[in-house]
Amino acid sequence: MSEDLSLRSLLRDSALSPTEAKILMAHVLEKYYQLPRSALLSRDDMLLQAEAMADWKALETRRLNGEPIAYLVGKRGFHNIELYVAPGVLIPRPETELLVEIGLREIECLDTHVSILDLGTGSGAIALAIAHEAPNAKVTATDQSLAALEIAKINAEQLNVTSRVQFLLGSWYEALDGDMSFDIILSNPPYIAAQDVHLNQGDLRFEPVSALTDHGSGLTCLEKIITGAQLHLNPNGLLALEHGFDQSEAVVALMKLAGLRDIQTHLDLGGHYRVASGRK
Repeated sequence: MSEDLSLRSLLRDSALSPTEAKILMAHVLEKYYQLPRSALLSRDDMLLQAEAMADWKALETRRLNGEPIAYLVGKRGFHNIELYVAPGVLIPRPETELLVEIGLREIECLDTHVSILDLGTGSGAIALAIAHEAPNAKVTATDQSLAALEIAKINAEQLNVTSRVQFLLGSWYEALDGDMSFDIILSNPPYIAAQDVHLNQGDLRFEPVSALTDHGSGLTCLEKIITGAQLHLNPNGLLALEHGFDQSEAVVALMKLAGLRDIQTHLDLGGHYRVASGRK
């Protein structure tokens, strides 16, 4: 009977994919026994105590019901950092690391004290990944959600970058004092159209709707950020925005209309145009 409750058997008999089952079980082992992930192999004959077993079963059920793994374990790796995440924020995606790379390249070129704005920071992913990698960067991060900013501040503390990141509450540029300007503006705004079927599928069902869609065409927030950029970019300053896989042409057109120059499109790892950038 005991064999049926060993880690090996619980993982083998789980209805989850092996990868997901291991992530959740590793979380249980860390939480109740302070054991590393390697214990899944080295201690695979171990039996879970009642409380840990109940937690494992609850996590397994919640995941089978579609809840995102990142919310269940409370963290997500992004670029070279680990972020605390909870249902109040968008789960950071690998695609968004492209924005971080573009920002870091620009910082390297400027090679001085650089001011950066991350609009709609959520968990703080973009702002904190940059602050973590670039000690010479002074980062301002905004969000209209107080809950999101609280999570971002926790992440800033955990990463020891609080002194270099300023958090401001408000919608896009409204969070800023009028005369604030930056060398780089980055944003991953809501860009899914309101009628997109993906909003009712997978992890998206559990993420904050306001972080996913503009409740319109998908271009509303992108347009606001692009049109407001001229007021808040330093001369030759760079604006880079993440957008949907099929929105590249529309975003480039908006950038041209706003008078930006040196407009470039950037491919993500999946081969989709995912980021557009332009200069003042």
